[in-house]
Amino acid sequence: MSAVAVHGGLAQDASLASAATHLPHRSSTVGSDIDQEIADLEARLHAAKQRRQQQSASSQTPSTQAPQISQSVEQRLQLQQQQHFLFLLSDSALPLGSFAFSSGLESFLAHDKAAAVATLAAAANALPKGLKSGPAAFGAFLPLSITSYAHSSLPFVLSAHDAAIAVRAAAADLPSAPLALDTFTSTLAVLDDTFDATIICTVGRRASVAQGRALLSVWERAFAPVLAASMPQDPLRPFSLLVKRSSNPPPGTLSDASAHIPPLFGAVAAFAGLDRRQTADVFILSHVKALVSAAVRANLLGPYQAQKLLASAHVQKLVVQAVEGAWSVAVEDAGQTMPVVDLWMGRHEMLYSRIFNS
Repeated sequence: MSAVAVHGGLAQDASLASAATHLPHRSSTVGSDIDQEIADLEARLHAAKQRRQQQSASSQTPSTQAPQISQSVEQRLQLQQQQHFLFLLSDSALPLGSFAFSSGLESFLAHDKAAAVATLAAAANALPKGLKSGPAAFGAFLPLSITSYAHSSLPFVLSAHDAAIAVRAAAADLPSAPLALDTFTSTLAVLDDTFDATIICTVGRRASVAQGRALLSVWERAFAPVLAASMPQDPLRPFSLLVKRSSNPPPGTLSDASAHIPPLFGAVAAFAGLDRRQTADVFILSHVKALVSAAVRANLLGPYQAQKLLASAHVQKLVVQAVEGAWSVAVEDAGQTMPVVDLWMGRHEMLYSRIFNS
């Protein structure tokens, strides 16, 4: 064998060995590239799944939040309606549209000679010493009237309010709604009859019935189309029919319903969405406003003095004390706490001249 052949064989073996040594390195590089590509694909797949979950969650959010949004809107509308009727019921001209009753103030001034003389003297700018002025006379009458009115009327207002809340809650249950309405009508009639029995003054009874029937008319013509629209029927309609049937009872019989203002006010306030405390505060404050208006018409107070008195801490304290004092009084325990107020109201018809109905 020649040297050239030996040298060629050795060179070929060396090249094969070199190729053999380079093959594993290339295969490992290709494998790492594939692993990296697989990892990238898995990362992209994971990111795509996350985007799909986010899109599905965002597409479901409006449907799940829609009831909450509509519920909040409904609650806001209910609150707005409640505040609106709170303002309406707090009007001192409600329900007659005028200030026709003084609740005994006119008779009080006529029988309190010192106060009457003081009022005339104050008008002439020649107030004698030792005599009370007009505002002082009204200041003496105001707490007596508020306390009397609260203890004799507020228990009936709150009881009627509770009965109206019960029938309002039962209106959603159609099967039990008729029975609840019958129970409410009977309860309201009993409260009305009981309040009628507690009034011993004819003048006061006539004033209460006039205001109650006026409020019932306001309910039927103005409030019911709005407040009773969501109920199966007008909850005060049966009682209204009972009052109309009792307007002209046969001789020797008593009427089934008189429509006094306290029970009807409590029922109307409940149907308007007012709670017990709001109802009590508005009821007593309306009485204070009516008294202040009567004092202005009787020349006891001027318009600015009247507003100053209504805004004073004294009146606020009187209203709070009256409400809290009669808050827990049962209907059976309600009654006149100031008999002299009934005497003043009863003698109102005996005045030589008068500008009020009571």
